[in-house]
Amino acid sequence: MAITAGMVKELREITSAGMMDCKKALTETDGDMEAAIEFLRKKGMAGADKKAGRVAAEGVIAIAVSSDKKKAAIAEVYCETDFVAKGDEFKTFANEVVSIALTMNTTDVEAVMNAQMASGKTVDITRREMVARIGENMGVRRIELVESAGHIGQYQHGEKIGVVVSVVGGDDTLARDIAMHIAAAKPSALSSADVDQEMLEKERKFQIEQAQESGKPMEIIEKMIEGRMRKYLQDITLLGQAFVKNPDQTVEALLKVNKATVDAFVRLEVGEGIVIEETNFADEVALAGKMAMGG
Repeated sequence: MAITAGMVKELREITSAGMMDCKKALTETDGDMEAAIEFLRKKGMAGADKKAGRVAAEGVIAIAVSSDKKKAAIAEVYCETDFVAKGDEFKTFANEVVSIALTMNTTDVEAVMNAQMASGKTVDITRREMVARIGENMGVRRIELVESAGHIGQYQHGEKIGVVVSVVGGDDTLARDIAMHIAAAKPSALSSADVDQEMLEKERKFQIEQAQESGKPMEIIEKMIEGRMRKYLQDITLLGQAFVKNPDQTVEALLKVNKATVDAFVRLEVGEGIVIEETNFADEVALAGKMAMGG
């Protein structure tokens, strides 16, 4: 039986499953709508897309490192609640996802979602089945890769913050210490040369505006700004920051003592950049009552 666009649309409206999933279900069931609905339910696809619009700011950061410690993948896998994030099933899913990304050597989330898992199902089908069974929006938000001419250091603070860092020279303890420092101190860049110029200019402008309020002459203000910007760069760059385990020593000095360098790092934190709208339940109920009364 020929599967029409109208049939796919109808099935999608009934089940909220993806368009391609609906087409496959109808093809498998020779256009039988009831059988197609049942097919999607059994596969755990029905209802998954409906949950996709819900804010999901919880989850885990998962890390996979190659056996030679020359390459690492780090990923944020999200869900809606901390309860689900702490579950073994969700964490196992996240760990397999990041291992697939490492094996594929890709940061392309879509490519990973279409990859096959150990179960024989794709990552996306597995995700959909979990969404249907658990009842929460979940998926893979981002994936990053780090390669090293030396070796990879890693650190996870619980499951919410993860760091991978490439260290050339030194030993595994140093690499882990640097990764732990990055997790705690949250540097924006490796060195002052790597700082985003637009962000730097914005900060300079802010500092000038603040200094001008003092009423001091411009030549004094310029010297003040020079010192403040130096301090700002130290605070936001890995090499300029005071080492968390020994604040009397900068990370740059620590690396120098150990005859080591850092050439790349990635720090991911669950929910970064996601704005969660705060709502007052009592106000919502009052508003709903008012609207019901035509107010």
